[in-house]
Amino acid sequence: MQPQPTLDVRLVPAALTAWAVTAAGITWQIGPLIAGICCAAATGWWLTWRTLGSSRPVLHAAGVGVLSVALVGVGFGVAIALRSHAVEHHPVGQLFGRTAWVTVTPEESPRSVGSGRLMFRAALVRIADDDTAGHVVVFARGVDFAGLTVGRPARFRARITRPRRRDLTVAALTAVGRPAFGEASAVQRAAQGVRTRFAAAARKALPADQAAMLPGLVLGDTATVSAATTAEFRTGGLTHLTAVSGANVTIVCGAVLLSARLIGPRPAVALAALALVVFVIVVQPTASVLRAAVMGAVALLAVLSARRRQGIPVLSAAVVALLVCAPQLAVDVGFVLSVSATAALIVVAPFWSARLVARGCPKPLADAVCIALAAHLVTAPLIAAISGQLSLVAVITNLIVAPVIPPITVLGTAAAALSTLWPAAADLLIRFTGPEVWWLLRCAHAAAALPGAAVAVPSGWPGIAAVGSAVVGAVVLWRWRWFRLGMATGLLCALAWSVSGVVGGP
Repeated sequence: MQPQPTLDVRLVPAALTAWAVTAAGITWQIGPLIAGICCAAATGWWLTWRTLGSSRPVLHAAGVGVLSVALVGVGFGVAIALRSHAVEHHPVGQLFGRTAWVTVTPEESPRSVGSGRLMFRAALVRIADDDTAGHVVVFARGVDFAGLTVGRPARFRARITRPRRRDLTVAALTAVGRPAFGEASAVQRAAQGVRTRFAAAARKALPADQAAMLPGLVLGDTATVSAATTAEFRTGGLTHLTAVSGANVTIVCGAVLLSARLIGPRPAVALAALALVVFVIVVQPTASVLRAAVMGAVALLAVLSARRRQGIPVLSAAVVALLVCAPQLAVDVGFVLSVSATAALIVVAPFWSARLVARGCPKPLADAVCIALAAHLVTAPLIAAISGQLSLVAVITNLIVAPVIPPITVLGTAAAALSTLWPAAADLLIRFTGPEVWWLLRCAHAAAALPGAAVAVPSGWPGIAAVGSAVVGAVVLWRWRWFRLGMATGLLCALAWSVSGVVGGP
């Protein structure tokens, strides 16, 4: 047996330091303090290195590493201190508690917050007659902002209040009255046209429930998905399928690379890059989509190269680059989920899969099981903290629906691209996705109907601690046979109880 390659983790400390420093600077506004601590640490290590490290290779290497990480901490500490100071002293702060005319440009599609209201993040363009800049959160009536799309400016009167979260937003705006809309850019209008035509073609070709779900699976457009279906997906652990993630990007680019191999590697890479850019534009280049594109590209690189050694440095560099461009991601839960799931795909899943293959399990099955299990275990504490519940059927449900996700993504993306150029072909491709979407909906419904499919857990930090401790304990104890037998027995009893509840009824 060939020895497993050593993981290259040299960039991991720098990425973790950048992340921690940025998050602390945003949350507690202690960027200058962090920068000072890192500067002192760098100075101390430099003196130690100069004194003892010149003749000792180990200390020399450690000194270089610590100095590099400390300098990263200094740089990010200073940067986030400047950003936090700009947010804290933004001119809009003088208008807290007052009402004024504002102009904003939406950075994401509006999402419902209940009671006929919606919320979206936007870039602040003008306050009254003064040009300005900054990120805001807008709350508004759904009927008034029904025509709002990403990139389409809106001018309205708003009540300005202090932001509810520390995430570099300068204000929270509550719209008063109806807005006046401007024109989005030509690229954004074209992207919105593709989304609109694709949704219309889906409604024409598929039953209502499938037509509502397909745009969400392909383009992240969940505007027409019913609340009941959303609840079923949450209980079954399938919510991630209705949000554009790195998996969507990986599938799309992988399909392009696979089909383009006939024309050579360089044209294949060019086509995959073009497909990635077009996909991001059509889906809408919000911060979450750009994050998914970067993480999907990292995962695709790791899968295509079949070398985990390359995946960790690229992932670490991607984290640093994203934090430089959008430091608010440091306190974004979606960013944590993306990074942790990608790390699990690169590090944990291949190791577990190799262990199963060595014991005689077919490699495709081992890969599917380990990818679903690793992603679920790594992200379970955060998902539990957000939703207040933990899905106990998520791994099984994801395994059952895994075969239909690539066809839905590939056929749906191709149909979206053809909906403008060749509507008949788009209609045919959408019809081919019907059986797969039907299977997905039925699986979500069946999983949610199982007794005990999800259990309530504390939300927030208590939930993270409770679920995280359970996950770590299960992974550590898995090496002992008595634990595996106990888990198997418990799962069989739970399965029997669930089946009896379904068959016997309430």
